[in-house]
Amino acid sequence: MARESRLQRAIQAYEQPLDYILIDCPPSLGLLTVNALVAGAEVLIPIQCEYYALEGLGQLLRNVDLVRAHLNPTLHVSTILLTMYDGRTRLASQVAEEVRTHFGKEVLRTSIPRSVRISEAPSYGQTVLTYDPGSSGALSYMEAAREIALRGAGIHYDAQNAHPGGGMNSTQSMAEGIQ
Repeated sequence: MARESRLQRAIQAYEQPLDYILIDCPPSLGLLTVNALVAGAEVLIPIQCEYYALEGLGQLLRNVDLVRAHLNPTLHVSTILLTMYDGRTRLASQVAEEVRTHFGKEVLRTSIPRSVRISEAPSYGQTVLTYDPGSSGALSYMEAAREIALRGAGIHYDAQNAHPGGGMNSTQSMAEGIQ
């Protein structure tokens, strides 16, 4: 039995129909990540707006290419999410610009800001969405999720008219993001 295909076989053996499976991987490129890449159809890459994150991204993309060439020919990077973005720093803006230039449409328009609330939430055993749903980080993650959902539905996302949270129901808010 090939160790790198265990997760793929487990998912294939699951009898209930599933629309999506999200596999959160450690930030290493070990056997767990290889299993996820073999089992997956698409790769969503969150990337910190920091210099060393670009080096890690290059290494991850080489691994995606290797998995595509030898184990999963349909695997592709569909989405890149910029995280820990601080618009006050030149470095974050440069990293974001470089990623957007290189990857184009794969990069979400929504970016996740550097936020104390996002950092605090895990220490309370919560996500930022439950810890502080009105925080800029929580609202940005909701907006990123909205953008991904609209992409998956083949609907153009219009960031100008999207309103995260704000008391609207999710259908109304999503409809406003459609152009």
